[in-house]
Amino acid sequence: MIDWYARCDYEPDIKRHFHAEARARLRLLATSLGFPPGSFNLRSNAGGIAVSGEITLHHDGVYVQVSQPATGADSGILIRACQGRRDYSGGRNHFAPLRLLDDVPGLAQQVRTVMAIKARAVIAASSSRPAPGPPR
Repeated sequence: MIDWYARCDYEPDIKRHFHAEARARLRLLATSLGFPPGSFNLRSNAGGIAVSGEITLHHDGVYVQVSQPATGADSGILIRACQGRRDYSGGRNHFAPLRLLDDVPGLAQQVRTVMAIKARAVIAASSSRPAPGPPR
């Protein structure tokens, strides 16, 4: 088991292990969410020596990014809805603790919740539009 909180800044071996393990967990997450192959990207950006870098699962409907926050906060998993794999800013940020990487079903539930929030917002926006009036 990996210690997700072992600092990997200035520690290249720990950083490589952090990235490899996070990629493996995000791959399991994609499977758990039922994402078919080809419907998501999995990428890793090591960043500079002073940071952990980030590992990202980018699906057509959600963006999940793992890193060690420089602030020390327990918010190392960023989850946000998006509109396609070219959407890098997406919806509202939702954070989860790194320890959820050891509980992929629990993390999958959090991701589903974020995706459901987006779906409800889309439905609400479409139902709040006024009905078209008579032609003029």
